[in-house]
Amino acid sequence: MSAAADSLERAADERALEQSFERVHTERMAGLPMLNEQLRVEALGFRDWQGVRVGALVTPWSINLIILRGPDLALPTARPGESRTWAFPSGEYDFVAAEDPTLGSYAQCSLFSPAFEFESHDDAVAAARAALDELLTAPQPARMSRRGLLLGG
Repeated sequence: MSAAADSLERAADERALEQSFERVHTERMAGLPMLNEQLRVEALGFRDWQGVRVGALVTPWSINLIILRGPDLALPTARPGESRTWAFPSGEYDFVAAEDPTLGSYAQCSLFSPAFEFESHDDAVAAARAALDELLTAPQPARMSRRGLLLGG
C-alpha cells in the first residue's frame, strides 16, 4: 500500500470512529445529564504503534484513549467489556474491549467520565493530547547526584 493510500485509510478510520460516536451521541446519549454540552465528538492524535493505531477520543460524556486495529494486525480477541492490560512506554494500562458494527473491535481506556472538568472543547482536546503524549513517552530516569551515587541514595 502506498503512503498516500495508507494515510487515507487512517483518516477514514478516524472519521468512522467519530461518526460512530456521533451516532451514539444523537441516538442514545441526547438529553442525559452526564453530557458536557461544551464538548463535541472528535478523534485525535492517532498514530501507528506496534502494529495498532493509538489515539484519543473526546465526546460530550467522556475522554478516552483508543486502540484501533492496525493496517495488518487485528486486535487480540476479547469479548466486549473484557479488560486487557496493554504495555506502553509510560507503563501498563487497562483497556476495555468494545465492538462497533462499522469499526469492528477496538479498545478504550477512560481518562475522564463524565467530562465536566472542561470549560471548553479546546481544553478537553489539550488534555487528551497531553495524555496521549504521556502514554507514548517513557519516563526519564531520575538524575542522581555524585553524593547520592556514592552513598546509595
